Amino acid sequence: MAAFLHVTLLLLLSHGFCVQVDGVPSDGSPTVTAAVGSGLDLTTTRSFVGNFSATEIPTAGFTTSYRKSTTKTTVGTKHQTEDGQKLETKDSKTEEEEEGPLELECPPLGLESLKVKDYQLRASSYKRRGLGPHRGRLNIQSGVEDGDIYDGAWCALYRDKKQWLEVDAQRLTRFTGVILQGRSSIWSWNVVHTFKVQFSNDTLLWKSCMNGSEEAIFEGNQDTETPVLALFHTPTVARYIRINPQSWYQNGTQGDICLRAEVLGCVLPDPSNVHEWQAEPSESKDKLDFRHHNYKEMRKLMKVVHEECPNITRIYSIGKSYKDLKLYVMEISDNPGKHKLGEPEFRYVAGMHGNEVLGRELLLNLMQYICQEYKRGNQRILRLVRDTRIHLLPSMNPDGYEMAFKKGSELAGWALGRYSYEGIDMNSNFADLNSGMWTAIELETDRSKLINHYFPIPEQYTSEDAFVASETRAVISWMQSIPFVLGANLHGGELVVTYPYDMTRDWAPREHTPTPDESFFRWLATAYASTNQVMSNPDRRPCHNKNFLRYNNIINGADWHNVPGSMNDFSYLHTNCFEVTVELSCDKFPHVSELPIEWENNRESLLVYMEQVHRGIKGVIRDKDTGAGIANAIIKVEDIDHHIRSVADGDYWRLLNPGEYRVTVTAEGYLPNSRSCHVMYDFYPTICDFYLTMMPKEKLKDILRKRGKLPEDVQLRLHQRRLRKLRVTTKAINQRRAAAAKRAKRV
Repeated sequence: MAAFLHVTLLLLLSHGFCVQVDGVPSDGSPTVTAAVGSGLDLTTTRSFVGNFSATEIPTAGFTTSYRKSTTKTTVGTKHQTEDGQKLETKDSKTEEEEEGPLELECPPLGLESLKVKDYQLRASSYKRRGLGPHRGRLNIQSGVEDGDIYDGAWCALYRDKKQWLEVDAQRLTRFTGVILQGRSSIWSWNVVHTFKVQFSNDTLLWKSCMNGSEEAIFEGNQDTETPVLALFHTPTVARYIRINPQSWYQNGTQGDICLRAEVLGCVLPDPSNVHEWQAEPSESKDKLDFRHHNYKEMRKLMKVVHEECPNITRIYSIGKSYKDLKLYVMEISDNPGKHKLGEPEFRYVAGMHGNEVLGRELLLNLMQYICQEYKRGNQRILRLVRDTRIHLLPSMNPDGYEMAFKKGSELAGWALGRYSYEGIDMNSNFADLNSGMWTAIELETDRSKLINHYFPIPEQYTSEDAFVASETRAVISWMQSIPFVLGANLHGGELVVTYPYDMTRDWAPREHTPTPDESFFRWLATAYASTNQVMSNPDRRPCHNKNFLRYNNIINGADWHNVPGSMNDFSYLHTNCFEVTVELSCDKFPHVSELPIEWENNRESLLVYMEQVHRGIKGVIRDKDTGAGIANAIIKVEDIDHHIRSVADGDYWRLLNPGEYRVTVTAEGYLPNSRSCHVMYDFYPTICDFYLTMMPKEKLKDILRKRGKLPEDVQLRLHQRRLRKLRVTTKAINQRRAAAAKRAKRV
């Protein structure tokens, strides 16, 4: 039976017609064109907008095998969440459809996601190792040096029409299309303009994709970054597929044949494999909503989670994007909406770059998972919810995400949706506090006068004219309103965890630039990386142009590349919160079919990292006489030149590695107090409470008698004043923008 099926599938190699789609055309809509054949005029181009299941091209007389997805949205009544935020719910009166991304008949094989291994890629020739077939992957990024071993495409050694890039699917596969891209390089411009496609089951006999009686020729790339999709009208079953360039950018006589590619195909069941259970898992045991959620779908999912677990969840907004989309946060706690004395606050932020979408989906999965497991009585989740106040911001840049989402996972390219609607990279949009700190260190001879925490925002950053994104302003205000202890910023496009500082001291392109808490940041980064199933795999290949396996998948951010104004550095220097960046996957926008396994790869890491908020010491700073909590007391750890402060009720949390520490607490108007605190390896932190005695009246009188001034926390005053100004200017900007929107609406 198996042999009969194999022969039958061999006969399915057919002369298929083919069509093509450009990834990011100028009008924002995919275009479908017939393949170019020398004997037939099939150059008709037609744009499609809206919902369709099949599209006819009259000149050629055949239909495409994909459709444009649509999302039905409803406009109706609004319901308030616990904090007064409004969420729209379904109403049958008004309904409209939103255009979504292309829904491909078959998923990508996984050249971009590295599911396709290097040994599955072959080529007719290649110029050198750095331009070998293993580099011919969609969206792969090159190194900065010409001749790097990590270059940005497959490039053939010869410049003729006999060159090819071959992909071995390893199983009989129903191929439905290919996606092509030019070479990633800051030094060279190489694109393939037209190409052919061939199929085989044994690499000996090859059949071409046909256009009538002639070989079909596909339109390729006109630039190096825009992905171009070519769909086969008649899917072809085979094991091997070849991309055969026919014309390319000549650059005089120096133009090379270079390309990056992805192949679309549905792998067929193997009847001879009696051990199918040994195959790589593609599903998750958790029953979660594994798909890409646009803004309205995200909001709906968050509402569903809140309705399922109303006692431990709360939805609130921290502000709006430039295009007026709310930045929603899901809070998970046994007492949502209130800070509980001694309970640490934790945050995950995703979607700072709108096209790096995996973090967004992981946080939506995480809130579903915690809700489900809490209801099942999972003791680990019960303890986490009981002892931690968790905040999940799945989309910091919803405007950018919507742009990338409309193109889809394979056609968005490397950068579409990365920036805010205003064109701001929020990864470097926070106030640069590092430069002021290092300048002060160089100029000040008396180190006792230097500050090492709670750096105020620079005056120019708080003005209305400052080039600060609406989303960045909202997050800064959020940081100030909640006493976060630990957080992580979820990105995509690599597999590594980076920790502060992200900015080099002398503006060098890269240089190891540690914080005073270097050892604990390495602990945090390792906690995530070592429990991530992909990062911890010693046999995995590098994503793009740096091998982070050599660093155990963690690296000081500045030692990778210089990023002034990062959220990690700002959080460390301006607040009490420690934060790292997690690069979750090689593919910024994984296909929906890969989301279940990505959740499996990251589930344990997400939980383990949250649990690190309970490392170190915590306690309450109180007035010895009244027992009242003392806010803004300074907690100093001997030999670590970075202090933190107590919050409104006097409670504090100091993240530390296991060990013995001498801790001193000072506060305005109080005498200092010191004690030793021993940090264990236990899940729970060591309790170190402090009771401070107010300064004696005799000492205060002596200071006044000598015409001196009482000690004043000038740093704190400036810190608070600049923040108030930032909020005032943000409010003015939002009001001006809202007024302009109303005027435009009236017009």
